[in-house]
Amino acid sequence: MTAAGIDIDGLTVRYAGAASVLDHLDLTIDAGTFLAVLGPSGCGKSTLLNCIAGFVTPTDGHVSFNGALVTGPGRERGVVFQRDVLFPWASVGGNISFALRAAKVPRAQRRTRIAELLEAVGLAPDVAGRSPHELSGGMRQRVGIARALANGPQVLLMDEPFGALDALTREQMQDLVIDLWQRSGTTIVFITHDVDEAIRIASSIVVMGADGSIAERLDNPLPLPRTAGRIAEFADYAPLRRRLHDLLRPTLSASPGDPS
Repeated sequence: MTAAGIDIDGLTVRYAGAASVLDHLDLTIDAGTFLAVLGPSGCGKSTLLNCIAGFVTPTDGHVSFNGALVTGPGRERGVVFQRDVLFPWASVGGNISFALRAAKVPRAQRRTRIAELLEAVGLAPDVAGRSPHELSGGMRQRVGIARALANGPQVLLMDEPFGALDALTREQMQDLVIDLWQRSGTTIVFITHDVDEAIRIASSIVVMGADGSIAERLDNPLPLPRTAGRIAEFADYAPLRRRLHDLLRPTLSASPGDPS
């Protein structure tokens, strides 16, 4: 996978009869960045991600990817959704190969690719024949990541993918995504409302205001690896965490409650 950059210029999304969800937002995401987007519910985090994915058409402004305007979904942008969206009628292998079949990848190559992706997300090859309902929540999210990676996207877009997981599984999934990012150099945009999750995984953190704008962007100075349970030992941890909470505090009281 080759990393790619994203440019967002004057991005505005307004729904009929409602205030703007995003309001003239400007943001550049350099190739290879692991960007966490923080903010309360209703501030436009998911709407921003959906604009990058091509699922939402802006009211004004635009998103460009590698210099080309985003006008719809594309194979170069893989998406891991907030909710489990695996096809219940298909096997794990069938879920992962869905995009490969659409791309007319031959059957033998699909089997090889499925095995590679299962290994990449830490699952055994025999999981390919199992049904989604047989898997734990963490395993299902691993399959969701594998499916998003099937076509070798240059950007991975993740919308609060670990919010429903228990604490230990969540840490394991964070480790997985950090490892994937370090090995591939893929650009990642990761939506979260969890300050500690953002600090642990991201190379850069954006805090969104309640008005759908960017309150501030901060580079993450903490070195990798950032081991769960020991991250607070870094000297820069407490100042960074305090700054993020200071930025979020006014947005929590002013959140408009529009779609996130």
